[in-house]
Amino acid sequence: MASSRPVGDAESQAQAPLLAPNGGGAQTSSAPTTTTVVGRALSSTADLAKHLPTGAVLAFEVLSPSFTADGSCTAANRALTACLIAACALCCFLLSFTDSYRDPATGAVRYGFVTPSGRLLLVDGGAAASSPPPPRDARYRLTARDVMHGVLSFVVFLAVAMVDRNVVACFYPVESASVRQLLAAVPVAAGAAGSFLFAMFPSTRHGIGFPVGST
Repeated sequence: MASSRPVGDAESQAQAPLLAPNGGGAQTSSAPTTTTVVGRALSSTADLAKHLPTGAVLAFEVLSPSFTADGSCTAANRALTACLIAACALCCFLLSFTDSYRDPATGAVRYGFVTPSGRLLLVDGGAAASSPPPPRDARYRLTARDVMHGVLSFVVFLAVAMVDRNVVACFYPVESASVRQLLAAVPVAAGAAGSFLFAMFPSTRHGIGFPVGST
């Protein structure tokens, strides 16, 4: 009987360190949850940016800190930032209707807007004298898929831009942790919906700001 008491003490000492972290973990579980949500939001916006014209996204990323004064906005900063977001979103919409081809005379890549007739409307007028006219083909015909991609690119860019750290601090500063988590969940939902639609209806265009095709 005398030997059973030390064994009980040893068991209680061995169990004590296992119980302490459980109580402490319940108090600090909210911090990893917030970090996980923000990480998923950033991952979703990064994946969505791959489907947007690189020029418009790059222009926003470069100009946003200076236009928003790193989140310390005045009325003038808000107006400039709103114009920047609107201009970049419009570019995302319009550039979804562009395509490219390689000029057989010069070998240069030329860009133009797709049209209902199937002939590219070139954005540059500097064609060589020996260059043939822009191609007219069914693949350069404006379709409903182009309109869908334009609208989707417009909406996706707004979803990405409106949760930018500087834009949030400029237009709707948030102090509540729960509201910040809600805002972080917006691009996650937009990323899931956008990725699904982009995968279901892939674009075959190689326009301005997108990878150039082989032809």
